Amino acid sequence: MISRNISRECQKFGLLITLAGFSGWLYASGAIEGAVEKQPLNITAIFMFVVFALSTLGITWWAAQRSQSRADFYAAGGSIPAWQNGIAISGDFLSAATFLGITSAVYIGGYDGLLFAAGVMMGWPIILFLIAEPLRNLGRYTFIDVVSYRLKRRPVTILAAVSSLVVVIFYLIAQLVGAGKLIQLLFGVDYIYAVVCVSLLMILYVSFGGMLATTWVQFIKAILLIFGGTLIAFLVIKHFGFSLDNLLKEATDSHKLGQSLLAPGNLFTSPGAIMSLAVTSLFGFMGLPHILMRLFTVKNAKAARMSAFYSIAIMGYFYVLIMVIGFGAIPIIMDNPDYHHGQSLIGGGNMVVLHLSHFLGGNMLLGFISAVTFATILAVVAGLTMSGAATIAHDLYTNGLAKKEVSEAHEVWVSRISVLALGLLSIALGIAFEHQNVVFVATMSLAIAGSVNAPILLMSIYWKGLTTRGAIVGGIAGLVLSVGLIIVGPQIWVAVLGFEKPLYPYTYPTIVSAPVAFFVLWLVSITDRSKQAEMDRAGIEMQFVKSETGLNIAEASAH
Repeated sequence: MISRNISRECQKFGLLITLAGFSGWLYASGAIEGAVEKQPLNITAIFMFVVFALSTLGITWWAAQRSQSRADFYAAGGSIPAWQNGIAISGDFLSAATFLGITSAVYIGGYDGLLFAAGVMMGWPIILFLIAEPLRNLGRYTFIDVVSYRLKRRPVTILAAVSSLVVVIFYLIAQLVGAGKLIQLLFGVDYIYAVVCVSLLMILYVSFGGMLATTWVQFIKAILLIFGGTLIAFLVIKHFGFSLDNLLKEATDSHKLGQSLLAPGNLFTSPGAIMSLAVTSLFGFMGLPHILMRLFTVKNAKAARMSAFYSIAIMGYFYVLIMVIGFGAIPIIMDNPDYHHGQSLIGGGNMVVLHLSHFLGGNMLLGFISAVTFATILAVVAGLTMSGAATIAHDLYTNGLAKKEVSEAHEVWVSRISVLALGLLSIALGIAFEHQNVVFVATMSLAIAGSVNAPILLMSIYWKGLTTRGAIVGGIAGLVLSVGLIIVGPQIWVAVLGFEKPLYPYTYPTIVSAPVAFFVLWLVSITDRSKQAEMDRAGIEMQFVKSETGLNIAEASAH
């Protein structure tokens, strides 16, 4: 059986051991906190992770031979097939937080836990129908290519690049804290060594293999995660005689919520909280730079759209698995005497999947799932770093700060130096934040992405009245308001500063900050009578003419 030590230590930091996972679902009430005792080495988990690491390092060596040009490094030369890119995109979303966190949310809150999955599935069709094709038509490597093309490049690029870097760095911090705690708990490795290990692997993947290696790492990790989730779900449904009715009946009989487990209102007690989560899902994912960057790795807009379609199908399947695993874990864990801690899990959350995998498949399955969980964190970290390097070298340096034209070779060199710098920074910040409440850090990532990047991107694509001044003022308004509302919200105002009640009641500020950003952007643009504004409005007509040729906007410029 799983040792009581693991159960006790899991209790200490609950669901948010994996809060850094890309999905960013932070519903749980606590943060990663407290000392974590080293556990006996899980040889199976370590062996499987070493196999994964060596395999992906081999792929990195292979990809390094094919990542010489700027297009190769940033976008794998646009050579990734749509189906493979779709699996890699789903790998970004199917993070450790998705697998462990949302499953535990279902275990604790039943129906309401599924709302986290619904939030992701709500955001992706918007990306599929509104973003994928025009983004691929109008840009080359990053979404900032699109927002800065018809506007005054330098100020808009700098604003969008800074906001994107903040998103990437915050996610990196949270990812590494989660990875360090998870490795410390399961593999018996000191926290500092765990953070250094993840960061060094990340540096190797991205600096040498570029986007091609990063895509393959995500692809392999997604396949492993889907296989692991399918296996656990199969064993769960088999445990109940392949009857979903039996599974749900026993779940409601075992859970203290009873039949209410299948009804809304267990985790979200107000419509405002649900709306806050929904708006964050809608705009937050739309503005995440490392997700948008993946749409440039395919050959054309049609392939970008198909990539998004494949990823939606895969995620939909995986969330069905999560529903089966989450509800099935309730009677299996709570009614089993070897898992007598199960009843206490309701209050604080836990890594339910790990307990369940051990019960169903012993140390072998536990080791496999543990290794896959670690691999998911490592793959997401690589994707974030790739995006951060592109933002620094391509957007901020080449298109923002450089006074003269930068050669491709020099830009790729700057990108690789940026990867090294981000890796070293992530080590320092990961160690510094070991005992800190990092819930607000991950929340801030989605909030900034949804309040700055998404409004500017949508308006630059679909509204010809957008001006440089409007984009900058609207982006700054969204940035300031989102950060401010997080500070006066429950995560900082109450949990950190110790006030009795928050000034802003919800975890996510996007329900307020995103609409304000859109409004300010629109208002400033329509009242802008400057000469630059006239040039901005004329630029959109040229942009549309070029996009109608069917070429990438940069390719059309060359013609």
